[in-house]
Amino acid sequence: MTEMGSKRHAEHRVRPTYLPPRGSGRDAGTLTLSDGTRLALQRALPEDALRLGAFLDRLSADERRQVREGLRLGEGELDAFLESLAQRPSGEAFFAELPGGEERVVGFGAYRLLDEAERGDCAALSFAVDPELRGRGAARLLLERLTVLASQRGVDHLVGGAPATNQALVELFRRSGFEVEERREGGSVTFVLDPRAAALAAGREDGLGARAFTAASLRSLFHPRSVAVIGASREPGSVGRRILDALVQHRFDGPVYPVNPKADHVGSIRAYPTLAAIGRPVDLAVIAVPERFVTQVVDQCAAAGVKGLVVITAGFAETGAEGRERQRALLEQVRGAGMRMVGPNCLGLLQTDPEVSLNASFAPHMPPRGRVALSSQSGALGVAIIALARSLGLGMSTFVSVGNKADVSGNDLLEYWEEDPSTDVVLFYLESFGNPRRFARIARRVGRSKPLVVVKGGRTEAGGRAASSHTAALTAADTAVDALFRQTGILRADTLTEMFGIARVLADQPLPPGPRAAVVTNAGGPAILCADALESSGMEVRPLSAATRERLARLLPAAASTTNPVDMIASAGPDTFRQVVEEVLASDEVDAMIVIYTPVGMFDTGEVSQAILDGVTAARGRGGAGKPVIASIVGAEEEIYRLPGRDETIPAYPFPEEMGRILGKIHDYARWRDSDPGSFPELAGLELERAAEICHRALAERGAGWLGVEEARQVLAAVGLQVGAGGVATTADEAAALAGEIGFPVAAKLASREIVHKTEVGGVALGLDSAEAVREAFRGMERRLEAEGQRDAMEGVLVQPMLSGSAEVMIGVDHDPVFGPIVAFGLGGIHVEILRDVAFRVSPLTDRDAREMVESIRGYRLLQGYRGHPAADVPALEEALLRVSRLVEAVPEISEIDCNPVFALEPGEGYRVVDARIKVRRPAAAPE
Repeated sequence: MTEMGSKRHAEHRVRPTYLPPRGSGRDAGTLTLSDGTRLALQRALPEDALRLGAFLDRLSADERRQVREGLRLGEGELDAFLESLAQRPSGEAFFAELPGGEERVVGFGAYRLLDEAERGDCAALSFAVDPELRGRGAARLLLERLTVLASQRGVDHLVGGAPATNQALVELFRRSGFEVEERREGGSVTFVLDPRAAALAAGREDGLGARAFTAASLRSLFHPRSVAVIGASREPGSVGRRILDALVQHRFDGPVYPVNPKADHVGSIRAYPTLAAIGRPVDLAVIAVPERFVTQVVDQCAAAGVKGLVVITAGFAETGAEGRERQRALLEQVRGAGMRMVGPNCLGLLQTDPEVSLNASFAPHMPPRGRVALSSQSGALGVAIIALARSLGLGMSTFVSVGNKADVSGNDLLEYWEEDPSTDVVLFYLESFGNPRRFARIARRVGRSKPLVVVKGGRTEAGGRAASSHTAALTAADTAVDALFRQTGILRADTLTEMFGIARVLADQPLPPGPRAAVVTNAGGPAILCADALESSGMEVRPLSAATRERLARLLPAAASTTNPVDMIASAGPDTFRQVVEEVLASDEVDAMIVIYTPVGMFDTGEVSQAILDGVTAARGRGGAGKPVIASIVGAEEEIYRLPGRDETIPAYPFPEEMGRILGKIHDYARWRDSDPGSFPELAGLELERAAEICHRALAERGAGWLGVEEARQVLAAVGLQVGAGGVATTADEAAALAGEIGFPVAAKLASREIVHKTEVGGVALGLDSAEAVREAFRGMERRLEAEGQRDAMEGVLVQPMLSGSAEVMIGVDHDPVFGPIVAFGLGGIHVEILRDVAFRVSPLTDRDAREMVESIRGYRLLQGYRGHPAADVPALEEALLRVSRLVEAVPEISEIDCNPVFALEPGEGYRVVDARIKVRRPAAAPE
């Protein structure tokens, strides 16, 4: 093992990168280094020995020895180890290569299972990186990949080592983010790592964290020292000319170089025929040339050492199959050169930092400087968004139109903005997700310090799938988006107007410390609408205390209302507004305040507005600090009022009910941020390999489709789910004998991979109290199916004891093609699709996710015990959800699970899965 890290990156932790499902081929994902270079990972096979040997030859003799000794191998044993990997019995190895056709190995990582005599469930690890790549964070990423792969194989401990003199490598282990046991033996240091948390790295929000690397790789886009506009035209209305003009007019702080082979100047600026002709470094190139020239231009940028590209040009993936292929080739070009690219088919980007002042877009205006960042998937809409931000006075730090998101994605931008000290709030307009599981992982982490507000377009699109189970029937197109946003604390805005409304409050006001809202008004009607909106959004509009009401009564006429809302009536003037606002906001009974002024022609609106500001200023010094204040001047334009003498502004809206919805969503976010983030608890009795084996065997024998009833029961039992007693009988006599063993009365249910709704074909018989009754039930099902021409669909009959519980629930999974497994929980039995009382979450689930799922359904009161109805074993149900989540994460071949009904038993008795269906298929590789 050799040192590949860099001391200047030692303080940063490395983020989990995409890890494809096991069994998806040689592809092992990609690594993004600190300078933006992408490495492609491949699982190593014996035929790679020559290429790996050539790589090892580029290392020093000491480094080659460390690679071998790190795996606890003797002289000449490395080749034998690689030979053994064809069946992967003794470990796993992978190598990294630069993309772009070079196919040169530049990194190697492996772990080898150690003999039980040495240490059970333990593996030795080793990794190395080409000298050319050192100092770019590759070692940290390789260490992370090794821990994830090993933990998926059930490894409990990894052993690595470093010479005591190699301080950088020693620090790499120490700062890995894992629990590390350190031992010194002579001149070497041995580290024992616990990688089990890495098994969840695909879903953890922290992982090893390499957001600093992503931020560094994007710096050339947002902080360029020079910009070239390739395709800058003399034609005033052309895209290239508009971008050039925008850069100059908004005073970019650096040289701007027009590139045009047919002109020696554009406007009053000298032009260059090629990028190379500039003769000076160029950090950022904006490409606005016809599609057929883009490849040639990108080659020129790579040769000139350009690090950042904004490709405005259209004609790629948005045009169809041929365009997608062109975009794939373009991306390979860009990544092979270590560049980062926004686009293609995009509007461009903006950076309002006065030391940069970059408008690399064809937006005509810059928004004011502020602390809100925005990404838009729609270019045309992006122009409108910038105009709206200007009109509302919303200050922005950066804006990016991502276009086709071929390289720089919303996920990358989120990691950049997480590290950006100029950004406090992040806004997204999304139409689609690239890798929503990575987005969820990052968003869950970022949201703890910076709120995310998202407008998701296309929420009403049809799912495009036939519902083949209860769970699939309940999972609509927008369900996964809603579930993901709930889990990650994202504020979902229904409209762009609402997005900016939320952003204005988040940018200028503190988060509410609690749910108690006060409404102060001079007109009852708007206050009622506002109070209704607040309470329907989860806020509380409680009556004020007698002491507070008494103080308010001394300030108001007898006709006024001092409860809450506080209606000062129409005669309230500036002085009354100032005093009442101060008194209410300073009260310890209030967590947030909305002030509504309806102009009635008696007072100057400007004077009333100023009085509100004065009241807030006074209250801030009397206990009113840390509480958000929003105003509404009914019917007026949206405004932002700055408090005198304070670095604070109060947003004002034309309609009061809008403020209620906005404040409710912000309170939900504040509550999410302040709560326990949850964890991935250890679960005993998980036999994931056994569950996977059953699914793999079914796929090999029958192809994609539903498992048999007994197969499904075995899979669930393998992961510790409490499956009801009983078994499948294939003849009437077998069914009777099985019933006798179980004990009467019993239930008999049709066992079929094809028939979903058993009751519709007479496939359920309950309370059978004799062997003959069981035989007759079996034969009756045969006759009915024979008459319907479906006898071949009958595998047999599942015979079970009669069960009853405090409630019937359902647990299910549906595999979304973009989001992956979606876990469902709700009331079960025949009511599941009628009542639709179901909660959804995107897997993997934390213990918090499972708890919220159970508590969020309307039927939760039944599970707690209601009017004599017995309570259920809620902790057992929560654990069942966690086990199902672990199952579908570990066995990607599972596309659907439908456990319905599940009998929830009384506290301490658990539950029983009475009926279960599992569907399998060949998994597709996850998006990058």
